[in-house]
Amino acid sequence: MQVGGKKEPLFVLEKDTVNNILYTGQGAEHPGLQRGGLFVKKEHIHWVREDLQLQENEQKEFMVRYRYRQALIKATLHQEAEGLYVIFEKPQSGIASGQFVAWYAGNELIGSGEIH
Repeated sequence: MQVGGKKEPLFVLEKDTVNNILYTGQGAEHPGLQRGGLFVKKEHIHWVREDLQLQENEQKEFMVRYRYRQALIKATLHQEAEGLYVIFEKPQSGIASGQFVAWYAGNELIGSGEIH
């Protein structure tokens, strides 16, 4: 498949492995690259401060980052039975499965987890 010759680079937005389809968007500012949140499976959550661990159906605001040395951004963490939802104050880009998200209170690391 030839995809060259575009004004801006193409980015993968979604993969459908069942039907062998790759969805792409053109340009780094494509709206399909923006995400309002992410999910961490229950078994991939690690609480450094276990005394601050969220209970099921509990939510709390933290500062988070999902890239090394990224500026901290505000997000609300929602703990559910299946895992942790991290909902950003403003949509973010560049989030991928396998990356890690970390949440902080001030400069103190509270917990982290692998993004699903």
